[in-house]
Amino acid sequence: MAGIDEAGGTGSSPRVDREDRIARLRLMRTQTVGPVTYAQLMIRFGSAAAALEAIPDLARRGGGKAPAIPPRAAIEREVAAVEAAGARYLFLGLPGYPAMLATIPTAPPALIVRGRRALLDRPVVGMVGARNASASACRFARGLAAELGARDVSVASGLARGIDTAAHMGSLEAGTIAVIAGGIDVAYPPENADLQERIAQEGLLIAEQPPGIEPRARHFPYRNRIIAGLAQAVLVVEAAPKSGSLITARYGGEYGREVLAVPGSPLDPRAQGCNLLIREGATLIQTADDVIEALRPIDPRMGLLEPGAGGYGIGGYGGPRPALDADDADRRAIVALLGPVPTPVDEIVRQSGRPPTIVQTVLLELELGGRLERHAGGQVSLI
Repeated sequence: MAGIDEAGGTGSSPRVDREDRIARLRLMRTQTVGPVTYAQLMIRFGSAAAALEAIPDLARRGGGKAPAIPPRAAIEREVAAVEAAGARYLFLGLPGYPAMLATIPTAPPALIVRGRRALLDRPVVGMVGARNASASACRFARGLAAELGARDVSVASGLARGIDTAAHMGSLEAGTIAVIAGGIDVAYPPENADLQERIAQEGLLIAEQPPGIEPRARHFPYRNRIIAGLAQAVLVVEAAPKSGSLITARYGGEYGREVLAVPGSPLDPRAQGCNLLIREGATLIQTADDVIEALRPIDPRMGLLEPGAGGYGIGGYGGPRPALDADDADRRAIVALLGPVPTPVDEIVRQSGRPPTIVQTVLLELELGGRLERHAGGQVSLI
């Protein structure tokens, strides 16, 4: 199937490539395996197949029941649905995966894409803002996106109402990137169904969720971190102080991206988020020239990274790496420091006195055993 077999060969037979990708999908679709755990398993065991074999024993050590691993038949059905939608996969650690996105700690193990993947090889600006945006802000966003597109900058957004829609409309002719919260074959919001299809035909449509998945509240922050991870800069046009747009900006700051904001009237609540960002150090943006100038400090070598090379070794995960095995004393000491309140992993390392590899091993076991939850900012808590 083209959706899973194309792109990324390194001399291996197509059959080997296919088996590896099926294993990767089974691993990433396992319930307790999130992006961080997936990466740690790949680094430790060197392949998805080896990681799948190790999961039951790791979960047992973590004091829980081994998670249900999706059967091959379920993954084959997903692959067929991706192909039927005219889409394909981009796998973390293999050629074709966006180099900028591969550098973030929660990089999706795989993306499902339709359209012009080459748009990811240009400089990318994530443009986000309020769903109930003012008419003037939408007009500004549409015009700015058009100017950036004319300068070979790809504009990425989340296909939401308001500023997102304006950004896509403005940059559609030059090639826009839409990251959606649901499956690649699910149109949301419904009024943007035609725009979503146009982007898939003329730009690039990206989804993390499998086909058929309707977007839920928890999916939108996941989508936001992809927008920030793809981009060299995150630009907020209009946003309330507590909004998804500011979450995207926060992710951008955490990932070392430039954070840009368009100022607004202090009398308009929809401008308070942008004004707050500027007060906290975001770059004030009024024109496309301001955006281009803000992009220049980015190390140009970042855009020249081998796609898929970021994070885990050239062309893959670099083979298995030995990990220190934790003993029962280590587990007791680390579990004793955990509770229902999210705690930074660095703080657990400091207070436990254990090497980081030991701490990460215990956390991995606890998560696979269904006893640990990971939070933003490298924090964890017991379930």
